[in-house]
This record gives sequence, C-alpha cells and structure tokens, in this order.
Amino acid sequence: MGQYRYTLGTQTYQFSSLAELMAKASPQRSGDRLAGVIASSAQERAVAQMTLAEVPLKTFLNEVLVPYESDEVTRLIIDEHDLLAFSYISHLTVGDFRNWLLSDYATPAILSVVQKGITPEMAAAVCKIMRNQDLILVAKKCHVTSAFRNTIGLPGHLSTRLQPNHPTDDINGIAACMLDGLLYGNGDAVIGINPATDNVAQAIKLMRLMDDVIQKYEIPTQSCVLTHVTNTIECIEAGAPVDLVFQSIGGTEATNSSFGFNLNTLAEAQDAALSLNRGTVGNNVMYFETGQGSSLSANAHHGLDQQTCEARAYAVARKFNPLLVNTVVGFIGPEYLYDGKEITRAGLEDHFCGKLLGVPMGCDVCYTNHAEADQNDMDDLLTLLGVAGCSFVMGIPGSDDIMLNYQTTSFHDALYVRRVLGSRPAPEFEKWLTKMKIMEDASNTILSDTLPPAFAQSLKALQGGL
Repeated sequence: MGQYRYTLGTQTYQFSSLAELMAKASPQRSGDRLAGVIASSAQERAVAQMTLAEVPLKTFLNEVLVPYESDEVTRLIIDEHDLLAFSYISHLTVGDFRNWLLSDYATPAILSVVQKGITPEMAAAVCKIMRNQDLILVAKKCHVTSAFRNTIGLPGHLSTRLQPNHPTDDINGIAACMLDGLLYGNGDAVIGINPATDNVAQAIKLMRLMDDVIQKYEIPTQSCVLTHVTNTIECIEAGAPVDLVFQSIGGTEATNSSFGFNLNTLAEAQDAALSLNRGTVGNNVMYFETGQGSSLSANAHHGLDQQTCEARAYAVARKFNPLLVNTVVGFIGPEYLYDGKEITRAGLEDHFCGKLLGVPMGCDVCYTNHAEADQNDMDDLLTLLGVAGCSFVMGIPGSDDIMLNYQTTSFHDALYVRRVLGSRPAPEFEKWLTKMKIMEDASNTILSDTLPPAFAQSLKALQGGL
C-alpha cells in the first residue's frame, strides 16, 4: 500500500492509501459522510484531487482497493484486464488521462479500442477530477451499442424502459399502462415490470402477459420481469417466455453475496437465456441495475467511497455483455445522495464511467419523497443525460411509480427530451411506431390522441379476458 503526500504552502497533507485518496477526492455526498471516508474540508478535497491527478494509471494495477484473494470482482478486474488496449494510455497519469479524454485525439473509434484497458478504478479516479461538462463531453464520445429485438445506444437515439408497475400486479392495470406507454413511443429498451409479489409463479404470469402483447402487435422490443436471477433461471426451466435476465449488482463480492448471487450464478443465467434464442437482431440477454450506496447499505464497501464501488459494478456488467445497464441514481435515498445537486452529479458520474468502460448505460432519473429534490431537478438531469448520449431512461405514468413509491421520469418526459434534442427511438421500434400510425416518422410527433383501432380492440379483450 502506497502513501500519498502533497505539500501546500507550509502544510503537508498525507493520505495513507489509494483508497483514502480516492475517497477524499470525491465530490461531496451524504453517503461518503455516513461511511466516514469524506474529506474533512473543501481544501482537503481539492488537495486530494490534485494529488490524485499525479497518480500514474499503472498504479491501479499494482495497488488494488479490495483484496484480490478475497474478492471475485477484484479478480475479474485484474485477470481480464487487456494490457494491449491499456498500452495506448499506460504512460499517463490520472490528470493526463483527463486531458487526453477531452482532447480530439480521443475519438469514438479510439475510445472503443481503449475501453478494455481501462479498469473501473481508473474510470472512477479520472471522474473525480472532472467537471460536469467534462463528464458529458466524454460520455457523448463513447458509443456503446447492444441488441436483442432492436438496437440500443446508437448515436442520436434515446430509448426508454416502459415500466408498468402495479401495487397488486393487477393484469388489467399493467396492460392498460403498457398500451398507454406505447402510444407515447415508450418501450423500445424494454417493457420491464418490478413484481409486487416476487415469486416464480407470478413472474411467469407477468412474462406471459408481456409476451402476448409483444407477439400480438409484432413489437420489436423485449420484456423483462425484474425478479431475482435464480427465479428467472427457474422460469426458463419451466418453459416461460424469458427475453432478458435481470439482476441488481454491486461492486464487491460481499455486496453481490448480500443480493444472493455470485458471478457463476450470472453465467448460468446468461447461458440459460441464450439457449432460448429469442433475439432477432442480437443476443444481449442480460439487464443489470446499480446505484451508488448499495455497497455501503450492505456494509460491504471495504472503506471505499460509493462512486468507486459503483464503477466496480460496471466490471461485473461488462463481463456478461448486457443489453441494458442503468443506475437507479436517487432510489436509495438522501442518506446516500442528499439533494438534487448530489443526484445530478452522481447520475453524470455513473453514466460517464459506464460508457467509458464500454457498458450500454442508461439511467433511472429518480428521487425518493424524503430527499431534498423535486421534478425540476429530474428535468435538469434528464436533459443533461440526453445531451451526454444516454442509452435509455425510464417511462412511468405521471413520473410516479405507485408500486415502488418513488419519483422518476414519465412517458411525457421521455418524449420531451427526444423532441428537444432531436433524438429518436431505436430504429426498428421507430419503424413499428410509424407502421402503427402512432408516431410520424423521425419527428417524434404523436399522430392522434385516440387509440389506433387494433389497440382499442385489444384493450377491450385484455380487460375482459385476462
């Protein structure tokens, strides 16, 4: 373990380890204060950032933040690090890396080559010395695409997860919400339900509902029930129509153990989903969610700051070639991200780190009702992420998830950001919207406030028969 010193005037600051230096260089947030790793003052934070800027990137390969012997995420990061890709940037310090990322030399093509040589800790470190506009500019240059029944993440496109949650898993309520979201052009990333009753039988029931709608209308999208990965494996074994396998993931082995899985579990689930061969334009079958603070809440952070733990989760995601990854940025609460400013910064950090590491990154732009945040803060973050080239966001009726009891983005919000930035749905889904006369081609213009005839007939059938 190295020691890091920086002299400012007559005062010398000392940081006992790279982990401490990283934590104290982090922009202020309530979770790091709760963990006791935050800088004691703004001056110490600035000194830590200056010290971190002088650390060679090679240091992160020699001084791991979580012990290699006891953490499978660390082993994954080190064992699968691409030294050839790293050779392009191996001579740089963290500060040099920032300057290079912002330069015109770091083109989308070059970034795609280098990404396998960047460790999560390198991404987290450079993130800590970047302004918000830096995070936006570099993320915009990172092009990461994935595909199943449509193509997610193409430049100039913004997809949405249609999230038709219901507090009692009422079939009619879920079906109506699905049709409502589709009429606003939502649902190309996934139609994904968080089940109120989380068991295999209920998951299969919801999977069949979504699959019936997708097949009936020939919608080029995919479905997912956000149940535990082991439940989804059981659903596949039972013959259920599984498109995507979901799991919440964290950046340490202990975090993932608290969630009830390990890397072998994810590999088993991925193999099972691939065996179904349900994709049409690609075979990315995994869907992961993350969020700053999950390792701290599980007492599994090993003394690291929450943003570094979060970046390490993207190494887990990258291993399994997911279709979708999103940070549920404000969901855990103000104990971890106190207000709109902290939520905004965290959302931009997570998106930047994920894209830099080659992960198809989206964001659930959200907050809990006891946080010092409101919908205007979410409008700001949504717009900034749209500018940064975010792959997808959430679409929920009225921005209010009545099952999970948090505030996020609505069908209207997604349509707003597409219109103001000229972003488009996934190309296959856009063709379907045009064919169904829901949206005018390439303009994000909703053609009618009434249901298309096929939708009206099916809504009656759903209400009467399910």
